[in-house]
Amino acid sequence: MAGGGGRFVDPLWRVEVRLAPVEVELLRCEPVRRLQYVAHAGASALTTLQSYSRLEHSLGVLALAAHFRPEDELLRVAALLHDIGHLPLSHTFEGVGGLDHHALGAGLLSAEPVRPVLERHGIRPEAVAALLDGEPRTPLTGHPGLLSLDHLDSYVRSGRAGGQLDVDPAELLGRLRLAGAAVSTDRETAAVLVALVGAEARLHTSWDNVGPVSVTRRLARRLLDSGGPSARRLVRLTDAEFWAALDACPATRDESRRLRYQPHQLLVATGTADGEGWGFSLRKIYRSAPLVAGRTVEQAAPELAEELERLALLPLEFRVRWAS
Repeated sequence: MAGGGGRFVDPLWRVEVRLAPVEVELLRCEPVRRLQYVAHAGASALTTLQSYSRLEHSLGVLALAAHFRPEDELLRVAALLHDIGHLPLSHTFEGVGGLDHHALGAGLLSAEPVRPVLERHGIRPEAVAALLDGEPRTPLTGHPGLLSLDHLDSYVRSGRAGGQLDVDPAELLGRLRLAGAAVSTDRETAAVLVALVGAEARLHTSWDNVGPVSVTRRLARRLLDSGGPSARRLVRLTDAEFWAALDACPATRDESRRLRYQPHQLLVATGTADGEGWGFSLRKIYRSAPLVAGRTVEQAAPELAEELERLALLPLEFRVRWAS
């Protein structure tokens, strides 16, 4: 793909992408290559079949950008680079020690090796950063509450990995259009997408996600507090390097191995009542929706809006412990 062919076919969307020279160069940069070794699903990759990488997702978003706006160089580059700041295991320990993948990504855009590549092709890193911050609004990041290309790929890729998708993604893509900075479709296809949004929300609030994520966040804090890798070093590790760092630290070694090889011993309960174990809170549940023939679901498909609204009832507070 980055070795000289200058093209790839995304296996999910079955879109052929002819890479621009800047995209080929970026795919040879360490911050982009590293994403192949970071699980998109984070710690829940330990307990689910969602084993695809952040790079696979980033290439999927690039494929969508190239499909809808093939000549929009800035949008395509931003699609490829939108996740370069992710920590090991993606969102799993976002916020621990103040770590923020958006800020880290902005820093990588303005540093070597990414900045020289962009500038060599006449692209201002600041313009990429602004686009990723939603200035101006584009289909990549979209409007709050509306389905963006980033989330579209996430929901469909996750749905396929989890056996939740009954529709051929390439066929699904053929029914989608862009309406300004949002994805728009017909009512039937909107129902498919809303079902995928719901499936993703239920996954995030399930044992499969809450258990391993809560343990890994504790391990990351302990690793930082125990004189392991510095925060600056930690954020650039791959998943394998992160697990190796946990194995090398006496304060994290045993629980890290237990998580990887005996996750079935984790017990998760909803609620905030005091008890054994530790508390864990999910920050939010994403409920973005496509437009239906250019109108919001509230206007065009109220039953779908109600389906999304019910996701607000999913639990966000949990108690987690290891079985005795």
